Amino acid sequence: MSALVAGYGSSDESGDEAAPALRQAHVSLIQPVVAAPEVSTENPMELQMMIAKPTDTQIMVNTSYSDLSRPEQGPTNPFNQNSSIKRNVLTGAVEAQTITDAMFNAQQRTYNTYGYARDPSLNAQGFVGNQALAQQFEGSDIVERKVSKAGLAALKAKREKKGDASVLEGDNRYLGPWAAYNHAEAADEDEMDDGEYADEAMAPESHPVIVQDRDADVYNTSAEEKTEFLGSEMYDYQGRTYMHVPQDLDVNLLGEPGEQECFVPKKLVHTWEAHAKAVSAVRFFPRSGHLLLSSGMDSQIKLWDVYHDRELLRSYSGHSKAVRDVTFNNDGRQFLSASYDKMIKLWDTETGQCISRFTTGKIPYVVKFNPDPALHHEFLTGMSDKKIVQFDIRSGDVIQEYDHHLGPVNTITFCDENRRFITTSDDKSLRAWDYGIPVPIKYVAEPYMHSMPAVALHPNGKYVACQSLDNNVCVFSATDRFKAHRRKTFKGHSCAGYAIDVGFSPDGKFLFSGDSGGYAVFWDWKTCKMWKKWKAHDKPCTVLAMHPQETSKLVTAGYDGLIKTKTSILMSISMALSMTLVIIPSRSPPS
Repeated sequence: MSALVAGYGSSDESGDEAAPALRQAHVSLIQPVVAAPEVSTENPMELQMMIAKPTDTQIMVNTSYSDLSRPEQGPTNPFNQNSSIKRNVLTGAVEAQTITDAMFNAQQRTYNTYGYARDPSLNAQGFVGNQALAQQFEGSDIVERKVSKAGLAALKAKREKKGDASVLEGDNRYLGPWAAYNHAEAADEDEMDDGEYADEAMAPESHPVIVQDRDADVYNTSAEEKTEFLGSEMYDYQGRTYMHVPQDLDVNLLGEPGEQECFVPKKLVHTWEAHAKAVSAVRFFPRSGHLLLSSGMDSQIKLWDVYHDRELLRSYSGHSKAVRDVTFNNDGRQFLSASYDKMIKLWDTETGQCISRFTTGKIPYVVKFNPDPALHHEFLTGMSDKKIVQFDIRSGDVIQEYDHHLGPVNTITFCDENRRFITTSDDKSLRAWDYGIPVPIKYVAEPYMHSMPAVALHPNGKYVACQSLDNNVCVFSATDRFKAHRRKTFKGHSCAGYAIDVGFSPDGKFLFSGDSGGYAVFWDWKTCKMWKKWKAHDKPCTVLAMHPQETSKLVTAGYDGLIKTKTSILMSISMALSMTLVIIPSRSPPS
């Protein structure tokens, strides 16, 4: 304290005369006091203190304004564990760029068509992909490369006439948008026609189109329809095809489904192997169940014989991508197939002929015929653009649209004597509709609800079981209130991440479901207690269906491409006895 006084001096003028000399000596030995000392930026510890994070609210070092506003420069230290860049994908960090959906779709379609696209990097002026073609076309995208009206007219002149819609065979038969070109080189020029409708294809709301319209050329990517009979004999000794219901069995296939008491299947009866990829759906022939229809991710549809030789009868080829769903009409003579190639096709079960084609330009996820005999010429399909579209197979027109869901529609289930139907979607909601009225009569969406990719109606028509992605099967009433039954929940299986089927036995006694571990699970409907669980497939078991007439025959399929059928031990013994009784009369009588 005395040093500070000596440094600043004293106000006493009557002091000793030697005081000035003493004060001068003290001043020469004292360091001056600086209120704002100069901070050295060479010290790494001080540099670390100067770094200000965006989340900091206090600064513990006196820094200048230029240092505070200075931008961060240099690469990020990869060994710094406290880096501000967070990993948001498996391979690192992805930053969002300013690009519209229309620009992204245009560049994506340009790359798929021509093999090049603009470089998406920041401040980049080049192209990625085929550089030579990009230079030849001057970097124009598919939207900019439109055909002139004169060139489009010349291109259409090379195409065959569409023909008369009332003529099925002959020279003037109806071809529609599938008319071929007279010259081979014209087919390559057809890609230019796609650019004219690029704006319509990228529009957020595209009006549904029928295959017969000219806009269908944009969406029609389906393959040529073919069919092949693979059975041993086309006709039996009486000239009947496989459509005839067999009556030489110990099971009455013409009875009313649900009359017999059902049991849990236990024994593997047969395994069908024909699909190269996962099986997406299996459907028994209506009422009798003597035929089995299956669709797979290999874009194939196959028809199997459930009895006798259990052979593959017919194969239907006509989709260019995986088949999502198939469904029979009431009499089983026709069926619909929905595929990821955005096409819905109507097939003849017996001949394999493709009768009609339908599309809206979006992917159909589910397709269902109206079970009402008076409206059996209409069907509903749930689309990837959140809509439910109602078609008329006689004219091919869109009759009605139901547009209230906020995500792709996964299931359509008719209820209340086919006057209403229930739909579920990826928006984690359930909606009930009056048929033909595009306004939902009931909307069910709770915070605890998950997506429900599979729904089954109870045989009594009063309840629906919904496969929820939280590893539960929840139940809703199918009456006016559509109320959720909280206490009736079925647990014990794993289904999260997979669209696994759920169903009921014909008598309504059991509820069954698949499992992501390859198991088949049975529950008691009244007590909600798990009755049986066994290993059915090595990969996820996603497809299940129970025979409408037999008491315990279940068909399962999954990601391994196999279709297996199981039955109870008593049923297999009765089948063996029935076969023995059939064989004994064929022996020659004793002499």
